[in-house]
Amino acid sequence: MLSPLHHSAPLRFALHTVLAGGRLLVPGPFDAGLVTAVIAAERPTTMFCVPTHLYRLFRHWAEVGVPDLSSFRLVAHAGAPCPEPVKRRLQELFPPGTTWEFYGATEGQFTACRSEDWATRPGTVGRARPGRRLRTDPDGTLWCRVPPYARFGYLGDPARTAAAWRQGPDGPEFTVGDHGRLDADGWLWLHGRGSDLVISGGVKVYPLEVEETLRGCPGVDDIAVYGVPDEEWGQRVCAAVVGTVSTEELGEYARQRLTREATSGVPPPRVPPHTATGKVRRQDLP
Repeated sequence: MLSPLHHSAPLRFALHTVLAGGRLLVPGPFDAGLVTAVIAAERPTTMFCVPTHLYRLFRHWAEVGVPDLSSFRLVAHAGAPCPEPVKRRLQELFPPGTTWEFYGATEGQFTACRSEDWATRPGTVGRARPGRRLRTDPDGTLWCRVPPYARFGYLGDPARTAAAWRQGPDGPEFTVGDHGRLDADGWLWLHGRGSDLVISGGVKVYPLEVEETLRGCPGVDDIAVYGVPDEEWGQRVCAAVVGTVSTEELGEYARQRLTREATSGVPPPRVPPHTATGKVRRQDLP
């Protein structure tokens, strides 16, 4: 277990392992060197990560060497977008067929995707898991039909519960406000969370799409995009950056690849704040 057990995904993996008669290895607060030592000594078979864990492990292994990973039968990651170089390195290092991505929220699980399927459809987060069905509204809002046992409510907040649910054409379905697109075969690509949306000059800008583009810029190790109020644009798009890239280099890279609305501001590099589970605290960035 690499993530805090108070978070839903690590808790589910832990409980299911115990219920199946397995044992848990809990190294404590994440440290790439300690995790590497535990992998070498204990030969674990499953591991749940967020992409930040993978990035730090791969950076550490580039310095000290890759441990024997042949014991792994499942390596699952979720919780945040996975940069393409990290995804491809994941496939290279772990046994074939063992690495998966899934997309969901504490409220419910949506999709799962083998890395081999991702390789033929880069960027997808997979197709609906068994018993679920996905649909999108014209504005891209994603809704998921789930089995009756997966119904949920927000504690002490019936209004929020009501807003999350509606009656779909084939049963009740819920949303957590995420936006995306589905292709004809049911594969999902995420655009981002509706609450993250930036409207600049009347144009919708999804931070996730801008981040995916700017991660390709040499010298960018991590990036988080957010909006700040602006008299001219309504909101100005900003990026908090970790890496060696200069503000000028990133700005020029952005101008060559993004619309004017999406390049209305690139402040000096700084570190995006993360939660204990590796998610960017986007609401704190402004």
